[in-house]
Amino acid sequence: MTDEIDPIPPQRAQEILDAAIRERLGDHWDDEETGWTKVTGHNYMARVTRGRVSLDFYVDIFLGNVTVEQTDSAPLLETGRLLLIMLIGLSIVIAFLIVKIVSGG
Repeated sequence: MTDEIDPIPPQRAQEILDAAIRERLGDHWDDEETGWTKVTGHNYMARVTRGRVSLDFYVDIFLGNVTVEQTDSAPLLETGRLLLIMLIGLSIVIAFLIVKIVSGG
């Protein structure tokens, strides 16, 4: 006798996930006015963000329970992003200067 538990089908998991997101954020959570944006996801998981707040929704593949984890963007991460953007900008300026020098003018 085998006591195998069948995983929840992807379509059903997506329905459970959508319902959990609507329950937490409201029916029109993805309207532009709410500020929530779906960043990534699949049938069993979704990440939505608004500003520095991220919500991760996970559907248990066997039980169908939804777990929600909230994280706030760390200041160190924001500093790293700003530094990266500045380095990219500086690289572009240097590239234009090199092109101008090489082209004679």
